[in-house]
Amino acid sequence: MVMRTRSTGVMLRVPVKLYRIGDLVRYTPFSRQTIHNYTTMGLIREAEWTQGGHRLYDESVFERLGRIMEMKKTKSLFEIRKILSREEQMVRPVENGGPINN
Repeated sequence: MVMRTRSTGVMLRVPVKLYRIGDLVRYTPFSRQTIHNYTTMGLIREAEWTQGGHRLYDESVFERLGRIMEMKKTKSLFEIRKILSREEQMVRPVENGGPINN
């Protein structure tokens, strides 16, 4: 993330905070196994990997887990995955400067 200071206008590069799976377990109601299952199912994605092979997640995973938790009240994980995949497909073309495909 890049941030500009108010007083001097200097650009600062702020490192993105990354979380290990244990952090997600600590800060959410999900178990380690659930986080692992959601990752392998494609419901959430790791942002990076450590040299030791551990998954690292960025801050956006908390919003995503919150959405999954809300949708689980009325939808199956299969349905949730379809919804999230569809949303990602709509966002990707916009990020790349292309049109939204409906």
